[in-house]
Amino acid sequence: MTRVAVVAWAFVSLLALPARAEVVTLASVRDNTLFEDANGDTSNGAGPALFAGLNAQGRTRRALLAFDLAGQLPTDAVIDSVVLTLEVTSAPDAVARLFTLHRVLANWGEGSSSSAGGSGAPATPGDATWLHAFYPDVSWSLPGGDFVPTPSADQMVGDVGTWSWRGAGVIADVRRWVENPASNFGWLIRGSEDVTRSVRRFDSRETGIPANVPTLTIHFSLPVPVRTTSWAGIKARYR
Repeated sequence: MTRVAVVAWAFVSLLALPARAEVVTLASVRDNTLFEDANGDTSNGAGPALFAGLNAQGRTRRALLAFDLAGQLPTDAVIDSVVLTLEVTSAPDAVARLFTLHRVLANWGEGSSSSAGGSGAPATPGDATWLHAFYPDVSWSLPGGDFVPTPSADQMVGDVGTWSWRGAGVIADVRRWVENPASNFGWLIRGSEDVTRSVRRFDSRETGIPANVPTLTIHFSLPVPVRTTSWAGIKARYR
C-alpha cells in the first residue's frame, strides 16, 4: 500500500467509527378499549385489561395504547428496531388469530371507567368509546376510531402468553412521533373482526402486575464523536 493510500485509509477510518448501541424500554402511559355499541357510552379507561377482536355475540373490541417518547431519545439517535409487547391473559381458544397494529390519527382519552370483564363499564368524562375520542363531547370521524387503515405491523396471536409486534412500519411510526411529538396518538389494535370468539384479553397498564404492563422497546444507535485531526496531522503521522 502506498503512503498516499495509507493516509487516505486512516482518514476514512477516523470518519467511519462505529455507532454506539443503546436501548430504552417504555411502559404505556395511556390505554383503553373501544367497545362496539350504538350509544358509544361504554369504556374501560382505568380497567386492568384491554380487549381486541370479536366476542361470542359478534361485537367488536379494539384496543388503544400510547407511549410518551418525549425526551427518551437523543435528537441524533438512529432507530434500529422497535418492539411492542403485550401479555394475553385470556383467550377463548388457542387458535392463532391475526391482530394488526394501526397508527391512530386523533387524540383520545382515558377516563376512570373500570371493568375486568369484556363487556366494559359505563363511560366517564374524557373516556374513549366506540363513537367518542373524548366522551361525551368529542367524536371520532368514524365509529370505531380514526386510524391508518394499512397496518404498521401484524401478529398471529394464540393462547395466553407474551406477544410482540415489530417491523419497518413500527419503526416508521416511532420515528414520526420523535420528529413530530404532536402527532403521537399511539396505536390501535384490531383482532380478526370477521371471526366470532377471536377476542383476546391483554393486560393494561393498570394490571397491577408490573411484568405484564404493555411495553415499547426501542433499540437505537448514537454516532461516536470523531476526533478532530487535521489532514496535515494525519499525513505527518504516517511519514
